[in-house]
Amino acid sequence: MDIQNSQIINCKHVSKTVTSTEGPLSILENINLEVNAAETIAIIGQSGSGKTTLLSLIAGLDIPTSGSINLFRHSMAVPDEDERAGLRNKYIGFVFQAFHLIPGFTALENVMLPLEINDDPDAEAIAGQMLERVGMAHRLEHYPATLSGGEQQRVAIARAFATTPPLLLADEPTGNLDTETGQKIIDLLFRLNLEQGTTMILVTHDESLTQRCDRCFRLARGMLEQI
Repeated sequence: MDIQNSQIINCKHVSKTVTSTEGPLSILENINLEVNAAETIAIIGQSGSGKTTLLSLIAGLDIPTSGSINLFRHSMAVPDEDERAGLRNKYIGFVFQAFHLIPGFTALENVMLPLEINDDPDAEAIAGQMLERVGMAHRLEHYPATLSGGEQQRVAIARAFATTPPLLLADEPTGNLDTETGQKIIDLLFRLNLEQGTTMILVTHDESLTQRCDRCFRLARGMLEQI
C-alpha cells in the first residue's frame, strides 16, 4: 500500500462503554473519523471527555465496544493483542504527557528500545542521531531522573520518531511543562513531523494549537465534531 497517498485511519461508528459502580458508563458514542496521510489533526476537549480513550482505541491499546477501526487497512478492533502490538510497532510512534521513559535506561537506551524491538542493526547509531536532532547529544548517558521535564520530553520525542513511524499519536505532550518549554516542544514536534512526513494526531486541551493543525475536532459528551 502507498502510505503517502492513502487514508490511514478510518473509524466508523466507534463507541466505548465501561462498567462503573453505577452501571454502564458511555465514554465514546458513534465516533466517525477519517485521517489521510501527512495530515495533522488536533483533538481538543475538557479533561475526562474521552480524548485519551480515543487515542488508545486507534492505537489498539484497547478495543471498542462497537464499531470498527482500521489503521493502514488493518483492523485495530481485533481481540488478538499480539496482532495489535505488531501493528503498533510497525506504524505508530507515541508521545505522552508523563514521558514514560524507562528509569533504569539512559537517554540513548530509551531511544534505542523501539529500534531494538524492530531488530534494527543500527539502533545505537540511529538513536544517537535522533537525540542530536532534538538537542540532546550532550545527555546521551544521562538517566531520566537527572533530566528536566523538557529534556525528558525531548528524549521521548526522539524515541517516537526514531523508527520513522508513518503515524504519531501525541497525548497532551506539553501537559507537564511550563509555557515556554511547552512551546519549544510543540515547535520540535511539528518540525520533525514536517521533515519525516508523518501523520500526527495531537490530543490537547490547548486550543491555540489548533491553528497549527490541518483540521481540528472537539470531543464533548462522548461525541466528536469537526470545528
